[in-house]
Parts: sequence; C-alpha cells; structure tokens
Amino acid sequence: MAIVIAILIVLVGLIAAFQLSEGKSKKGRYIIWGFTIMLAIAPFLSFLIGVIYGIMVRNSWAALLMMYLFPLMFIIGLIVLLIGIFKKNEV
Repeated sequence: MAIVIAILIVLVGLIAAFQLSEGKSKKGRYIIWGFTIMLAIAPFLSFLIGVIYGIMVRNSWAALLMMYLFPLMFIIGLIVLLIGIFKKNEV
C-alpha cells in the first residue's frame, strides 16, 4: 500500500508541475521544477527505488539505497531552483 501511495504522490507532483509551469517564463519553470523535485519527487521516488530494489534482491538492507538517492535528487532540485532564482530575465 505504501508503494501505491508513493507512486500517486510522485505522479500528482509531476502533473502539478506540468500544469503550473505551462505558460511561464524559463525562470518560473526552473523555480517550479526545483520545488517539485525537492518536495515531491526526491523523497518519494528514492523511497520507491530503494524499497523495490530491496524486494527484488530480498535483502532489507538493500533498501538503504534510498539514503544515497534522496540527497542526490534533493541537490539536483536545489540546483534547478537556484538556477531559476539567479537567472536573468530575458526580454
């Protein structure tokens, strides 16, 4: 059940980001996608990948893969957000 809820949260986050970034400038898109990656995609997608991998190899310690994936995806989202914040507005 937890896997289904995590998949739904990731999908809702992706759909919301697509809808919110439609018609925005590049700066606005970067900011929206940065927040979405950090808050909706990184924690739940890393959970999904870690748990599914742990189930596949039948080792509960393999689920700790999410401890490496979450900071990596969070930093990617933070970089996208900072690019959006510090990007110059185009005419």
